[in-house]
Amino acid sequence: MDIPGMPEAEAQGVVVVPAEAGKRLIGRAVARLPQVQRAQRDGLLVVGWGTTNAYVLEELLGRPIPKGRYVAGYLAAELGVLPPAAREPMVVLERGEPRELAWPEVLARLGPGDVVIKGGNLLDPQGVVGVYVAGGDGGTVGKFLAPALARGVEVVIPISRSKAVHTSVVALAQRLGAGRLVCCAGPKIGVIPLLGTVVTETEAVSLLYGVRAEHIGGGGVGRGRGAVVLLLSGPRDAVERAFSEIAALGRSEPPLDVGEP
Repeated sequence: MDIPGMPEAEAQGVVVVPAEAGKRLIGRAVARLPQVQRAQRDGLLVVGWGTTNAYVLEELLGRPIPKGRYVAGYLAAELGVLPPAAREPMVVLERGEPRELAWPEVLARLGPGDVVIKGGNLLDPQGVVGVYVAGGDGGTVGKFLAPALARGVEVVIPISRSKAVHTSVVALAQRLGAGRLVCCAGPKIGVIPLLGTVVTETEAVSLLYGVRAEHIGGGGVGRGRGAVVLLLSGPRDAVERAFSEIAALGRSEPPLDVGEP
């Protein structure tokens, strides 16, 4: 029975978000962040390589890109690195227009109001993101993180909840390192913690649909590989809309293979 003056009972739903659908949701949410829109309009917006970042870039540009080649390191049967010659050039947007800027020029110009978008490889229970690093110079993150933090540049970190781990990223960074490994499935790696605004499927769903989203499962087979399971909570119409659109996206978003156009 409805009681006048009482708030409407909260509705709930459970939805499975396949990996590519999750990347698309995260991409849409990152593109709508106020700091990202501001940097795209007025400053520099650096979109680092990464499979999820490729979806972010499509949302920012409003057109498809060769997502399978917008990547450096990746995880398949082992840790892999796409050869530089096979990659799409890293995109830097200056006031919304793509620019071909070398890293030294980008670093020289980054300042407050600019944004760097950098993906990660692991997400710990405290919400700290870590990045695998195979290069002895710290790779891409080694080039930009310290200058960005020193100058007040914002870092946005798109990452799937499927990369959640149960250990501390900071503690792991202190224990791991290429020189300490006697064997590794792929290039030997270390881990560098990232600091910035983290956007996963849960934040993306909340931003896009106005409902709460909780990560309650993952894994799976076939199209479910890398999927996450979300519990949606909120007003019934918002939950039903989120469920319907996410489920449709899970059916329509095509598979992504690294190295392919």
